[in-house]
Order: sequence, then structure tokens, then C-alpha cells
Amino acid sequence: MNIFWGELIGTMILVLLGNGAVANVLLTKSKGFHSGWIVISAGWGFGVAMAVYITGWASGGHLNPAVTLGFCIAEKTAWELVPLYLTGQFIGATLGAIIVWLAYFPHWQKTPDPQMKLLSFATQPAIRNFKWNFICEVVGTMVLLLGILGIFDKHNGISNGLGPYAVGILIFAIGLSLGGPTGYAINPFRDFCPRLVYAMFPVKGKGSADWAYAWIPVFGPLLGGALGAVIYLLYIQPLKAFL
Repeated sequence: MNIFWGELIGTMILVLLGNGAVANVLLTKSKGFHSGWIVISAGWGFGVAMAVYITGWASGGHLNPAVTLGFCIAEKTAWELVPLYLTGQFIGATLGAIIVWLAYFPHWQKTPDPQMKLLSFATQPAIRNFKWNFICEVVGTMVLLLGILGIFDKHNGISNGLGPYAVGILIFAIGLSLGGPTGYAINPFRDFCPRLVYAMFPVKGKGSADWAYAWIPVFGPLLGGALGAVIYLLYIQPLKAFL
């Protein structure tokens, strides 16, 4: 059960700090209002790092179904453990979104734009083109898995204590480089669970939850996570034979 509780608490912290950063930037009257994309990217990067530091010892700190899938493909996680990982991640992401809803409760009424409220929970593309939005999520999550597998490869000599910090830098880098087109979900539950909370909970003046787009930040990251793991196994790991 360490896996379940580790993933639940870790994913809750990830969504709380990540979506908390988004809400801080987008919601009217917040101290961080209009502070920009770098703040959001940093919030997600630091949030992931802190979440892995806090509970990674218990579960390995996947906190993301795409990471769990990639680790299973890379034979670093047993397939029979997937239900424990996914259940913990789902509940944790939902709880994290609920806490953001509570923390910024007065700001929902003070924010006139419904889209800013939705974006404080879930992602939306800058240019709505489902094909290219999907590709962007695939590419971002592929880089995520390549980076994580590389960071924790023993040949790189990164100690366990620095691993979560390096993952946070990776998330920050993906946000700065590839986050602009879609808001970079790169994690199915990071988008789906907060979107569900937005749809179900009272948010003053909210609009549609945009379920027509919601499949992209779910299936794009899953495909990207699988591709990243396969590329690492087939093309990067064999390079060790020449070292």
C-alpha cells in the first residue's frame, strides 16, 4: 500500500502546486496576476520535484499514468502494480484540484473570464487544431520519459537525492520549450481529474469544461510515454555497449 499512498499524496501535491501556480497567474486579484508563463512553468517544475521528494521513496514517484506506462514498458515497474499506481494518481489529482478550488475560492467570483477559470484546472490549446495539439502532447511526454529514464540511469551517476530536482528541471524545460501550444498536460490525470472537478464543483461564472478537447491531454501523453520508453530501450540503452 506504500505505492497507493505514495502516489495519492504525491500526485495531490503535484496538482496542488502546479495548478496553484496557474491560478496564481490567471485569476484576478491574485498577487501573482499576469506574472506570466515562466511562473507557471516554474510552478509545475518545482511542484513535481517537491512531490517526488516527499513521497518518491514510497512509490518511486511516478505521479503520472504516462510515466507508469513507460516504466512498465521499460521493465522498471511490474504490470500487476498498475492498478495501485493509477488509483492513487486519480484520487490524488482529484484532491489536489479540490484544494486549489478551496484556496482560490474568492477569486472565482472576481475573475470575469470563464476561460481563465477553466485554465486554472485543465489545459486548452493556444491554437485549436486537434491533430497538432495531439502531436505536441505526444512529443512533450516522449521527452519527459526520455529525460526521466536518462536521469535515473545509473550510468549518469546522479544520486538519488538529486534525481527529483533534475526531474523538476526537466518539467520546467519542457514547459519553456514545448508548453506554449497546448499548456503541456504531459500527464492524463493532471488534466482529466481537475477538469472533472471544474465540471462538478460550483465555480462562479464558469463556462464549459470543453470535454471535446479532453481526450487529447489523456491519449497524447499515454502514446508519448510509450514512445519515449521504446526509443530509450531500442536506441539509447544499446549505446552503453560502446562505452
